[in-house]
Amino acid sequence: MKELNILELCKLYKNDMVFLTAHCSLRLDQRGITEDDIESALNNGEIIEQYPEDYPWPSCLILGYSNNRPLHICIGSNGEAAKLITAYWPDPEKWNSDFKQRKETES
Repeated sequence: MKELNILELCKLYKNDMVFLTAHCSLRLDQRGITEDDIESALNNGEIIEQYPEDYPWPSCLILGYSNNRPLHICIGSNGEAAKLITAYWPDPEKWNSDFKQRKETES
């Protein structure tokens, strides 16, 4: 499957072609993440992980910033529309200081 492109995802967002489920909306509300946070993080973000085999659409993990705070966005797209899967403020205990790589877990 094709890897996603941040510019294409931003274009879909700008064209109001990014959708979210009721569950996703609830989780964003619980986490205090607004539409402005999502838009800001998408516009200055970068893809840090690709999941080209995800079903039903390839997806990726984006690191962006909103009000100087790191935000992770997981989003899937078929190229014509996108679905926001989730977004969260990354936990510094689980991510390296640049928030681009997960910390190694001890077995």
